[in-house]
Amino acid sequence: MKHSDRGDATVEMVLLTPLLILVLTFVVLAGRISSTDADVASAAADAARAASQRQTPAAGAADARTAAVSTLADKHVSCHGGPAVTVDTARFGHGGDVTVTLACTVSLADLAVAGIPGSRTVRASASVPIDTRRSGP
Repeated sequence: MKHSDRGDATVEMVLLTPLLILVLTFVVLAGRISSTDADVASAAADAARAASQRQTPAAGAADARTAAVSTLADKHVSCHGGPAVTVDTARFGHGGDVTVTLACTVSLADLAVAGIPGSRTVRASASVPIDTRRSGP
């Protein structure tokens, strides 16, 4: 009796399709996480830069929060519950610096497959020196 190869390609495709879908989902997940990491880091840097240009720590902190939210919105990053912006102005003044830490929880629910969590928190920090030649406190 001779074995027929008829139908082998169909069986192989049926067996490989779930694996291919899983690999594709992983590639999309990795790309989204990488992109979000870069966007959150960019927002933290923009926020620190905005804070460093103000005359007082309170005004700097307010501008940092506004800049972080604005940058994330421009990059179409949606933080579940809004971004958590922490502004460290302890060294705010001539020759000091300002540090902004940003945390954003992004949903991954649309990529729900076994082993992928429903959300991920991305964090970034940025420090910017205060210009020693500026006027003010």
